[in-house]
Amino acid sequence: MTATPACRHCKAPLTRTLVDLGLSPLANSYVMPDHAHIECPRYPLHARVCDKCLLVQVEDAVPAASIFSSEYAYFSSFSDSWLRHCERYAVQMIGRFGLGPQSLVAEIASNDGYLLQYFVARKIPVLGIEPTANTAAVAEGRGVPTLVEFFSTALAERLVSEGVRPDLICSANVLAHVPDINDFVRGLSILLSGDAVYTVEFPHLKNLIEQVQFDTIYHEHYTYLSLVFLKRIFASFGMRVFDVEALQTHGGSLRVYACLEKARHETTPAVADMIAQESAAGMDRPEGYDGFTARVEQVRKDLIAFLGQARAEGKTVAAYGAAAKGNTLLNYCGVGSGDIAYCVDRNPAKQDTLLPGSHIPVFDVERLRTERPDYVLILPWNLRTEIASQLADIKALGTKFVTPVPQIDIF
Repeated sequence: MTATPACRHCKAPLTRTLVDLGLSPLANSYVMPDHAHIECPRYPLHARVCDKCLLVQVEDAVPAASIFSSEYAYFSSFSDSWLRHCERYAVQMIGRFGLGPQSLVAEIASNDGYLLQYFVARKIPVLGIEPTANTAAVAEGRGVPTLVEFFSTALAERLVSEGVRPDLICSANVLAHVPDINDFVRGLSILLSGDAVYTVEFPHLKNLIEQVQFDTIYHEHYTYLSLVFLKRIFASFGMRVFDVEALQTHGGSLRVYACLEKARHETTPAVADMIAQESAAGMDRPEGYDGFTARVEQVRKDLIAFLGQARAEGKTVAAYGAAAKGNTLLNYCGVGSGDIAYCVDRNPAKQDTLLPGSHIPVFDVERLRTERPDYVLILPWNLRTEIASQLADIKALGTKFVTPVPQIDIF
């Protein structure tokens, strides 16, 4: 009999299911073609809700070091809209907090320097902290000094002992990737000093539930976050949320601003407003998370029906974007190369591989122009506008685009 898992924050038993997606391969474990005959290892992908602290989470199916290895396939700089978002963020933070050449901006999980490069361009000192060596090497080439390490309490203590005191600490779409969230937040509280600020961006759990964004659940996303929960965990380590912004990125995100409890930043009305929105959505009580599974199952039925009809009509379907969310979707729905002919992606690290589990081959985007499929299934649906704009030429020739979440949309 399997033991009931414990909450990674408060250690209470996890007895409530948000959704059980069955067995799934690691979402970023792309397969080399000569390994096509080898079945990908699959691990439980079961999202649960803690009835005590309301943290939504999946179990540690595999160690973090097996996911975030020295050769990581995700490079943040391959989305033009994301880069524009990051430059706007840099300008906003510089203006709001008076950052200049005397300041220090540290980013946790700085990837390929996609964000810190905009502070460097404005002569503001930076420090990247990034556990994957291949992305860190790209960042260094952009003039972003980078420590190739996981962030932790121990690293925070070491940095403080070396006199490192950032004025701004930032992380985007990272907190959800942390297996020991208590250690991470404890480390933040150590690295912060005075009126220094921590900003964190993450896909908002409220949108995941309301828009049936179950495909953003995968093994390297250990937690799924709300402001209700973040206020609780930050307070437990002497930190305070003083502002929050709703963003359009990643299907709807929050940017939360936090500081030490006694810092001088005034708490804005936006914090109470967002808590009220989450409460209205039932996110401040355990039973508010019930009923999600049936809505997820409907998305699966609709996608399978669409692909079946396309196949019956002799239509070709390709996919755009070898995204982790797409791999969760395809594996949960049981979709393979018999349903989707191939996938394309701008990232050379993903090209000439096979998607994990489904073994759909991945090629350069130009494949769409040479073969002109009848349909392109956009797997990173949060970038549908950007992708459709990039592919306006094949749309003009008759190719239709499809997004699967929260329901099938053909346009």
